[in-house]
Amino acid sequence: MSGHVPVLLDEVIAALAPRDGGVYLDGTFGGGGYARAILEHAACTLWAIDRDPEAIRRGASLVAGFPGRLHLLHGEFGGMVTLLAGAGVSALDGVVLDLGVSSFQIDDPARGFSFRFDGPLDMRMGKHGISAADVVNTLPEREIADVLYELGEERASRRIAKAIVAARREAPIETTGRLASIIRSVMPRDKSGIDPATRSFQALRIKVNDELRQIEDALAGAVSLLAPGGRLVVVSFHSLEDRIVKRFMSEAAGRTAAPSRHDPGGLLAREAPRFRLLTSRAVRPGAAEIAANARSRSARLRALERLTPPAARGHDKGLNP
Repeated sequence: MSGHVPVLLDEVIAALAPRDGGVYLDGTFGGGGYARAILEHAACTLWAIDRDPEAIRRGASLVAGFPGRLHLLHGEFGGMVTLLAGAGVSALDGVVLDLGVSSFQIDDPARGFSFRFDGPLDMRMGKHGISAADVVNTLPEREIADVLYELGEERASRRIAKAIVAARREAPIETTGRLASIIRSVMPRDKSGIDPATRSFQALRIKVNDELRQIEDALAGAVSLLAPGGRLVVVSFHSLEDRIVKRFMSEAAGRTAAPSRHDPGGLLAREAPRFRLLTSRAVRPGAAEIAANARSRSARLRALERLTPPAARGHDKGLNP
């Protein structure tokens, strides 16, 4: 599993708090960094999901190192409920989701995720469906601009989309290097040193892999699977992801604004929250981690715990006076 550095590892394990005998899910197995740490921390059972068949193949050695305790499932983490049901699992003591792209994917030019290497313009995590090349070569200019603006928060989206369409008239855009050059040709250098192609590449990757819908489905699936006391820990890497996670966890914990006094709904009793936030604000990596692993600089960790129902708490007290 060399080449992959899990981000906020100590903080993830502290928030998840794996215990002996527990059943956990790593919904984004990737390089197996979190999975190994969870299994080493407690004598528990861990299920792990990844849509990338290469990640599943790489994980075989880790499975062998924890016989009977680590089980890999090939599929999308947004479909975790169905995947786990097929394996006979209906409840979990914890779920961890790392929403970033695996270092193995970024560092492989053949996968087409990074403009640091010239390779085929692919970006498909699961190696099926539309590729990034399909998007830039077939979508109308306005739709490309919308993708770049909405999923990459790229303010120069229209200018970049116009350049892409002009370039593809000359020849299809098939490599990461050519796409990055097209973007850079119409974008000034950012004072921060961030490559002008960064936001556009992010947008295309999110579009190709339908990442935002996957995140929403995964969050809903995770909380439906958590047993009382179970925890959901999520590490995100850009503002679109983090906003979805923050909003979802705040609503689950009942941290939503009360209805207006003019709203008839305000007369109804508010349902007691079934979850509590473990992180009042996002946990971020320290200076030492950022210095050791630059990719961690944008990471944000948020965590949530399912509360034990009042009736169950009372029952427990009766059993243990």
